[in-house]
Amino acid sequence: MKTISQLFENNRTWATGMLQTDPHFFMRLAKQQTPHFLWIGCADSRVPANEIVGLLPGELFVHRNVANLMVHADLNCLSVLHYAVEVLTVEHIIVCGHYGCGGVKAAVENPPHGLVDDWLRPIRDMQRRQSGALSRLPTAEQRLDRLCELNVIEQVMNVGNTTVLQGAWRRGQQVTVHGWIYSISDGLLRDLSVCLSSLADLERMETGGRS
Repeated sequence: MKTISQLFENNRTWATGMLQTDPHFFMRLAKQQTPHFLWIGCADSRVPANEIVGLLPGELFVHRNVANLMVHADLNCLSVLHYAVEVLTVEHIIVCGHYGCGGVKAAVENPPHGLVDDWLRPIRDMQRRQSGALSRLPTAEQRLDRLCELNVIEQVMNVGNTTVLQGAWRRGQQVTVHGWIYSISDGLLRDLSVCLSSLADLERMETGGRS
């Protein structure tokens, strides 16, 4: 049976380095995970969630998919959200997209790409709704980057509209949803100033705060 030996070697080097830094790290990690953050991000291999925010294993609960979507029919994402909020009691949910997202680009270009087009349909629909504002931007790159930002904002709203978050807020649980975007070209995160901490925040955004 063939193995990818380099990855196992990398793993041994990483584990040895972690033990040299903290001899009890894995013993402590094996007992429980106590993250304060849930990350909903893109599956793009250039956007490693833990690394870009400088958190160790056990400090960030992660769900990733193509184009960082929160689709209400996606039981995978909903299950992660439910576990993070109701079992791990995370305090912050970060929806993070990235500029130049291939999923966002695929959603709006031709020719079709197959099965993934069904998954990306919400982005195509959003592009149609935002076509006027997007058309005022001078370049295709700027339009794509703005669509990446709008997609994050849309997904923050979708997270806020889940029964998981609405139930948490109704019982007084402190959990906030944030919208961020990452630039692969410089490695920096940007806060899109989209933040939901309550049903009142969600209502304000739905009635007038959406970009």
